[in-house]
Formats: sequence, structure tokens, C-alpha cells
Amino acid sequence: MAARSFMRLWSRFGARSGTRWFGAAAPAAGTATRFGSKLLLGAVGASAFAYAAHKYATEDGVISTAYAAGKPEAQNSVFSQGKQHAVYVWIHLKPGADVKKCAHVAANIQRIVDHVVPPKESDDDEEIWAGVGFGPNFYHRAYGRSAPEDYGYIERKGTNGDMPATGGDIFLHAKSNSVGNLFHLTKKFMNAFPEDSVDKFDDVYSFTYRFGRDLTGFIDGTENPAAEDDRQAVAVDDHGGSYVITQRWIHQFDVIKKASVDRQEAWIGRNKSDSTELRNKLKSSHVARIVGGTEFARPKPFQIVRQSMPFGSLSGDAGLFFIGYAASPKNFNYMLDRMVGADVDGIADGVMMMTKCVSGTYWYFPSKNDLKKLA
Repeated sequence: MAARSFMRLWSRFGARSGTRWFGAAAPAAGTATRFGSKLLLGAVGASAFAYAAHKYATEDGVISTAYAAGKPEAQNSVFSQGKQHAVYVWIHLKPGADVKKCAHVAANIQRIVDHVVPPKESDDDEEIWAGVGFGPNFYHRAYGRSAPEDYGYIERKGTNGDMPATGGDIFLHAKSNSVGNLFHLTKKFMNAFPEDSVDKFDDVYSFTYRFGRDLTGFIDGTENPAAEDDRQAVAVDDHGGSYVITQRWIHQFDVIKKASVDRQEAWIGRNKSDSTELRNKLKSSHVARIVGGTEFARPKPFQIVRQSMPFGSLSGDAGLFFIGYAASPKNFNYMLDRMVGADVDGIADGVMMMTKCVSGTYWYFPSKNDLKKLA
């Protein structure tokens, strides 16, 4: 039985060629080593920020993800590997919606996932990694208390553009190599809410583009923590929860088309072909704004785990759905203030010359155990 289970799992997770990882060869997938009494299988997903996830195969073929000890378990979307597609479901409830019943739906997201893709039928292509978060007001009403830190999102205005605060009550982030599974999941999730409880919602489906590039042509997610333990340390607080920023950016392709590659690289602070950091950067470059200075390879004062991906169509709007996880909302506040020039120097981010933010807010994704309390 154990041998058969191993071969079935190996066919799912092993014997794959390495994907490209930020312009370099990714660690070989399918490497098997012994870890206690279980078999460790390393799988690398191809995405805008591809990184490894460690999966453990028991003798009955059940797959589970290993998490570093010392913190309550985070939800599956927080620092798991990337997939070919993702869906972002941004929900605004009506004022009279039943908070308890709506929270119950959100808390049962894994049951819905397991209905869409039964665990025994799940493989690397079909599986779904999902998590749900709550806006500050909904979180307080659902739990009767505030989150560990205040995570109110304020509107920011800058000379290169604004960052509107559009709020929200419940947010679903799910990842899969099957966009059909994500659509089916979203349909079941939304249909589970009590009738007449949802005021409006957006479901945005994203995709990978040209081996991890943004639609501007630049490589996205270059500075993401690569090791799983590092991602967990950056993304998860002591309670097992994670603060999340979501913003929808619409790219200005007419501006990008007219700008030279040199001008675009000056806006970003990186080489467009391979994402190499420019040694001589403008103070307004995106890299300089985020790290806090123009010095080459300057360490970031704050880090986040980015899970952003492109979305859209040629006939309509297209751009980047920006989503990041962090152990504190302070990590986001520093970056956003620097982007709009709300800090001491008043310089706005050059990236906002080529793309415009049309929506944004913060969420808190409670730990798995805290989420179960609402079920």
C-alpha cells in the first residue's frame, strides 16, 4: 500500500523539469528525502513568484503541508506555492446582512474547496489553495473584538496618482492550475451566502504571463522571500493570522508604448530584460521608493510576501491584481506612503506613471483555528 501511494504521489509531484525562478533555474522538483516517518516531496509551482512548498505523503496518500513550529497554522493561501491561476473575490455585504451566517459561509471555505476537488482526487493541477479574510468592521462584528493590530486602510493621494480606499467585508483568495475549478469554487462560495445579503462583489481571475512577467513586461516578485520558513516569518503573526493588502491596478498601455525602455527602467529601477537592479537609480524609481533609498542592493526595511498576478483582457481593462501578506500592516503602510510621496521627501513613485490604482483595502486572514470558531 505504501509503495503504491508513493508511486501515485511521485507521478503527481515528482519527475518534473525545473521551472524558471526569477530568471534562474528553479530548485529541482520531485526531490525525495526522509523526514521522520514521512516522505518529503518538494514541488515548485510556476507562477509570478514561483516558490517551493513542502508536502508530506502519508501511507494512505493524503497530502498535507508542513508548517514551521511555534505558530498557530495559517490558512492555505498565505505562504503556499503559486499556481498558474488565482481568483480574488472582493465582497461588500448589505448593511442588514446576517453577520453570523455570512461568517459561517467564509469559515467553511475548505469544505467548499473539498466539494469542488475531493481530496482523494486532488493532484497538483486540480488542487486549490484557498483562504478568506475580513475587513476591520466585519472582523469586529464577527468576533466581538478587534484584530491584534489596527489595519484600517486610508485613501492616499500623490502627484503621480491616487490610491483610493474602497473597503470591503469578506475576501476570498484561491489559487489553482485550473481556472475552471476556481470559477466553480467562486460560484459555490457566492451561492452559499444567505439570500439578499451581498450588496456587490467582484471576482477577478488572474493568470501567469511569459514565465512570471507583469503585463508591462517587467519580471514581477523578484524580491519575494524564497524559503518557506522565511515566507512564513514575513507573512504570519504570532496568532497564526496574516494582514493582507489588495489593490487593483490598471496599466496605461498607451503610456508604456510611447515610453522608451530606458524611461521604463528608470521608473522601475530595474533592467527590463532580466530584472537586474540598476546601480544608478532615480529617487522616484519604484525600487528606491520601496527600499527607502537609491543605494545598490539596499536592504528593505519592511518585507511582504507578494502573490500578485496579471489579469484582464485586450478589449477591456488589464493590469495587475496586487496582493501581499505580512505579519503587520505597518509593512504595507510604509510602502504605500513612500509610493505616493506621503513621507518626508514628498517624491512619488515612478511606477505610477505607467499604471493606476483603482481600488484598495486591507484584510485580516485569521489562523485556521480562529476561522473554525465562526463555523
